[in-house]
Amino acid sequence: MSTVSLGNLNYMQKTLLLLGLFLFIKVSHAQQIRLSEQAEISVLTVGPGTTLNDAFGHSAFRIKDPSIRIDVTYGYGEYDFDAPNFYLKFAQGKLNYLISKIDFKIFYYAYSQRFNRTIKEQVLNLSQTEKQKLYEYLINNYKPENRPYLYEFFYDNCATKIKDVINIASNNTITFHNPKDFEVATFRTLIHNNLNKNSWGSLGIDLALGSVIDKKATPEDHMFLPENIYSFFENATIKNTNEPLVKESRILYSKKPSHQASQFLTSPLFILGIIGLLIIYITSNDYNKEKRTKWLDVALFIVTGLLGIMILLLWFATDHKGTHQNYNLLWAFALNILFIGQLLRKKASGWFIKYIKFLIILLCLLTLHWSIGVQVFAIGLIPLLIALFIRYVFLIKHYNKL
Repeated sequence: MSTVSLGNLNYMQKTLLLLGLFLFIKVSHAQQIRLSEQAEISVLTVGPGTTLNDAFGHSAFRIKDPSIRIDVTYGYGEYDFDAPNFYLKFAQGKLNYLISKIDFKIFYYAYSQRFNRTIKEQVLNLSQTEKQKLYEYLINNYKPENRPYLYEFFYDNCATKIKDVINIASNNTITFHNPKDFEVATFRTLIHNNLNKNSWGSLGIDLALGSVIDKKATPEDHMFLPENIYSFFENATIKNTNEPLVKESRILYSKKPSHQASQFLTSPLFILGIIGLLIIYITSNDYNKEKRTKWLDVALFIVTGLLGIMILLLWFATDHKGTHQNYNLLWAFALNILFIGQLLRKKASGWFIKYIKFLIILLCLLTLHWSIGVQVFAIGLIPLLIALFIRYVFLIKHYNKL
């Protein structure tokens, strides 16, 4: 084997060689960092924010070791807006999220001072071996080739990752017990518990997500929410010793009270209520004057048809698990978009009158699905659904007179 003498290399080659050697030493050093006995690993739970994407809170790990001057957080909630086809991948359910690493001081300042969100910490009762294993797992996960992971709202998010990593580090020796205030609930109920039901965010979720989220969630399923990670960790024990998983809990920052003005006048129930009343008013006027406002019928068929197409695409053309079996199709019927031409005619075909009767039957089926708990629909839709029913009944009566 031949050797290379530095004397035989030019300046550029020497520089590159020394740089490569420096990087090798840095990487090797990072991989060989050993946590001291003073090291603490804790779970941070951040309270909900004011927008839809942070309404459910956030979870992260904190690695603190004063002896080697480490105090960093690792979280699984970062995404890259500059990723190719970001919005398309998000809609398709194929968007990769990233593990993030940030200095704890920056983490604390951002959530407390900038966003005024509560921060709670749970120091974990781990052995030195488990601490080291968990830390090395996070370091390995943070490597560029390992950072991305396919996000899934219910089963693979910033909260479920905390549980998964703990189980890996402890060799599955953690037993999670139900909190004292635990109540059996559906996935949709757990979502509603964190949202105002009469909000546009809640309406969008109830419109996009199907009946699959109206099934009962198992206790483990509850841990897709950061606050539930906190509750379950508080009650968790270590199998071999029956000691608590959390040895100390503390509130690092409490959200300061802030005044929030009423948003009812811009809420779905109010806006769609106004639209529903307008539809009923026009329908009443049409009935009394024995005429039909064509533009209204065309608008309703366009809106319900396009929404139906969107729901079908979310169900069949994406990887989202929560968008399956969505019975919003019973009112947002995709085929409506194909029959707009019938509405432009003065006298409709006989089959089209039967089609409108079919739409009324679908609305009745929706009411049945809602009442027996097959799927819970957005309360903001109620005025619109009533208005659609009245309009469809009017259309049948109107066409039968011609």
